[in-house]
Amino acid sequence: EMRSQVDVLTLTATPIPRTLQMAISGLREISFIATPPADRLAIRTFVCAFDPDLLREAIDKELARGGQVFFVHNRIEDLARWTREVSALAPQARVGMAHGQMPESKLEQVMIDFVDGRYDILCCTTIIESGLDIPRANTMIVNEAHRFGLAQLYQIRGRIGRAKDRAFCYLVVPSEAAVSAEARRRLEVLQRFTELGAGFHVATHDLEIRGAGEMLGHRQSGLLAAVGFDTYARILEEAVAELRGQPIRRETDPEIAVDVPAFLPEEYIPDTGQRLDFYRQLAQALDEGEVRAILTELEDRYGPLPEEARLLGEVMVDKTLVRRTGARAYELTASRLVLTVGMDARLDPAKVMRLVQRHQHPWKLSPDMRLSYTFGDQERRNHLAAARKRLKEILTCLSG
Repeated sequence: EMRSQVDVLTLTATPIPRTLQMAISGLREISFIATPPADRLAIRTFVCAFDPDLLREAIDKELARGGQVFFVHNRIEDLARWTREVSALAPQARVGMAHGQMPESKLEQVMIDFVDGRYDILCCTTIIESGLDIPRANTMIVNEAHRFGLAQLYQIRGRIGRAKDRAFCYLVVPSEAAVSAEARRRLEVLQRFTELGAGFHVATHDLEIRGAGEMLGHRQSGLLAAVGFDTYARILEEAVAELRGQPIRRETDPEIAVDVPAFLPEEYIPDTGQRLDFYRQLAQALDEGEVRAILTELEDRYGPLPEEARLLGEVMVDKTLVRRTGARAYELTASRLVLTVGMDARLDPAKVMRLVQRHQHPWKLSPDMRLSYTFGDQERRNHLAAARKRLKEILTCLSG
């Protein structure tokens, strides 16, 4: 079936942002191979400042179990100096050097010697990032890791851990201060996703960080930062549906005004770019499940949610409910909630009138199409929970 229906088949562990975006948006079909080879173990990954004692210990530990080490430094001009430094760290080890500007015959011989075990440590550039399968090499040190791209680091890390032994990868940076916020984010992603078959998750974060690029142009990344991944994907999905002649359903994005301190504190997420990114994700969440998933990610990355962030999550859940009604605006105070219902609302007028006419529920509908509910004394003690209950009540008035 595949031979008869597929013209181009792309196999990749970490698709570039544009390729992944094409798959997510429906321009390409995608399938996953998530089952790792038998007996493989996840690679333990550490981000650390340059520390000779730590690196010496990592090298000694690997050599003591009969293994080999990759030391990756991606600048040819000072690779020889780093090779000497590594030799000084492990004087008992046999150290080789490999890079793309070496004569082909010499490079081939170095690689053969490393594969055959005549070198214990290979100091090299990213020339080793694909095509190598050396089961005994199970420790990798990536020097100046902040200079590498996310997918590139993932690909390089894949050169170790190709046997039954546990592998260790050390992503070395000069100091915390020398690492940009974006580079720190790349390293955090790689440190977080160490399980086998995590390439797709790494690629989605790479897409978020670098942008999707041009679908019909030559740029393979970029263009996404201004609007965020979800908005970009939604716009593209609408464009694809229009080209296919499919109906387009554009969601109303209601204005939300609440009287609770609902925000992401700067002391909780110090980096402005990351804070804005989470605001974008929460604002574009389509249902409560998506909001909860984002809050879980926040807790995983930054610790327990402060009260303001928890309240923001609750408000965003309310927003998903308001969006389902098609209302233009939602206002919440300690005494009442107000929905501004426009012509695009998805509410059945007859059902709304029945709701308003129930004496036990103080609903009101004004001539300017503002549907309001006044809280009782008990409800005012927890007006957020009361508002959630009433919003769900309004959803019973949906058309259809």
